[in-house]
Amino acid sequence: QVQLVESGGGLVQPGGSLRLSCAASESIFSRSDMAWYRQAPGKQREFVAIITSDGTTNYADSVKGRFTISRDNAKNTVYLQMNSLKPEDTAAYYCRMRIGFRVYWGQGTQVTVSS
Repeated sequence: QVQLVESGGGLVQPGGSLRLSCAASESIFSRSDMAWYRQAPGKQREFVAIITSDGTTNYADSVKGRFTISRDNAKNTVYLQMNSLKPEDTAAYYCRMRIGFRVYWGQGTQVTVSS
């Protein structure tokens, strides 16, 4: 069964940085589209960033210029570098893998931005 394990979340002050990681067990990771979503309490889950199998990236307007998504296919891992963090970035961050029509989700890692 496909497993996605996020790590790297935590408590950080506004303006600080964190790097999230998502390690996948899927052996065809290199052909997958990998994305990060986030969900704050009482809010809908929202798209944050994506990197496709061919390396194309896209970002939500709210994080553009501050967050960077990358992948290391040799490690079956996708990263989200988060800089200049704001309180409104506080949420549970979820890793999502898409392979064709199949979609898999991690359990999430909490990011809290607070002074």
